[in-house]
Amino acid sequence: QLEGKNTVREALLANRKILEIILLNNHNDVVCNHIQQLAKEQKIPVKQVDRKKLDQMAQSHNHQGVIALVPPYQYAGLADVLNACRDKKDTLFLILDGIEDPHNLGAILRSAEVFGATGVVIPKRRAAAVTPVVAKVASGALEHVPVIQVPNITETIKTLKKHGFWIAGGEGGSSVKVMDQDLTGPLGLVIGSEGKGMGRLVKEQCDYLVSIPMSGKTGSLNASVAAGILLYEISRQRIESHASEGAR
Repeated sequence: QLEGKNTVREALLANRKILEIILLNNHNDVVCNHIQQLAKEQKIPVKQVDRKKLDQMAQSHNHQGVIALVPPYQYAGLADVLNACRDKKDTLFLILDGIEDPHNLGAILRSAEVFGATGVVIPKRRAAAVTPVVAKVASGALEHVPVIQVPNITETIKTLKKHGFWIAGGEGGSSVKVMDQDLTGPLGLVIGSEGKGMGRLVKEQCDYLVSIPMSGKTGSLNASVAAGILLYEISRQRIESHASEGAR
């Protein structure tokens, strides 16, 4: 199920299959009214219930008075996403090597969508999967950026390389600062797990490792924050590259 106003509205706007929408009794604001209007247009049944019932149904504990019942999330296939983007110049895959916290995964998906990632790759085992909590934190991003669940991250990286991708790994100990590395063109960006970072085999597959310059005392960032910063720098470089090409 999907929970939260923006999450449900984005799903409706993306024409995702929704079985039923559950609303809090007498919940009346601009977003909820828009949700009801879209549901009516798409002939999706809407049921109103009391707060106790909604609280019992919710899995994210922050439903904001709206829950949508949907079929299980359908992960995308790597081959399908690659085929769909084969004519694009600046394709970007975000590769998550064992992110376990669903809140981190949701926040990373939100950043991935904002900064134009083509797809997000996650492993099938020992990692967070797409859940109602992830969807709530992602705040609608799941409707716009495909998530690809794969059995082996290392083999997936090898496949991307065969398709002409360079692979960059976020690594705090790297002497190469992210702003000093060319990150334009087809790219896979690897973010390691909370605490452990990238696995050895995954790190060995990276063409280069980049770090985020930091001046504080702790010397570390939350995985989702680090992903957002790295994605911003990639986006910045690509915008500048396109602007300079256009000026020629």
